[in-house]
Amino acid sequence: MSVPVWDPEQYLRFADERTRPLRDLLARVPNELATTIVDIGCGPGNSTAVLRARWPAARITGIDNSAEMLAIARTEGEPTADYLLADARDYDPAPAAPDLIVSNAALQWIQLDGGGHLSLLPRWIAALPRGGVLAFQVPGNFDSPSHTLLAELRRSPRWRTTLGDRATRAGVHEPGEYLQALADAGCAADVWETTYSTLLTGEDPVLEWVKGTALRPVLTLLTDPAERAAFLAEYGALLREAYPAGAHGTVFPFRRIFAVAVKED
Repeated sequence: MSVPVWDPEQYLRFADERTRPLRDLLARVPNELATTIVDIGCGPGNSTAVLRARWPAARITGIDNSAEMLAIARTEGEPTADYLLADARDYDPAPAAPDLIVSNAALQWIQLDGGGHLSLLPRWIAALPRGGVLAFQVPGNFDSPSHTLLAELRRSPRWRTTLGDRATRAGVHEPGEYLQALADAGCAADVWETTYSTLLTGEDPVLEWVKGTALRPVLTLLTDPAERAAFLAEYGALLREAYPAGAHGTVFPFRRIFAVAVKED
């Protein structure tokens, strides 16, 4: 499967909306005295900047597998943090000795054999001291039209040869599965979910939203400009029907799943 190429500018078009779940997540983190923080999947540094505002004196390391995203993080996101180009599937946070590990909207891209990204959580928790915290949030809207229509279109006769199952697929587990995995790893965990209803404006706003995230694997494969334009036209029409514009804009609901886990003995 292809590794998606990220577009920091497109991602940050909705920076406030994308960062709000992180702020809500961090509001439940009890570690007020965190001194060493690892931000796994830091992207263009918008999450790292929020961490710096909450913990101004902490040493913060941002981890991401996109050089394009890290270039923006180093210059415009949170320049005082350290950054490391690494794949979260292989990264071991133990050498950093963190007392707080945060992952903002990244785990859904990590699909490993034998339990998906759940298999990473014990390694991350093992790197924490007693009382250390792992906090993450992921999208939970994979059954929404924005995603189901995309999957159906990829597998349609016109696109299945070019796309089909070649595009990287994202996915998450249900809240109860995260709760059980975190408890099994020796944590007291708080897991919850929220559905945000966001009013998007502009032309084809839902298409513009997914261009920054869910659509990246498809856009990476569609290197021919004519093919890309044709796919976007077809997908955009489906999205306009599923998310009709109203008098004040287009209502776009998106569900998020949150977890805050404190390591016990």
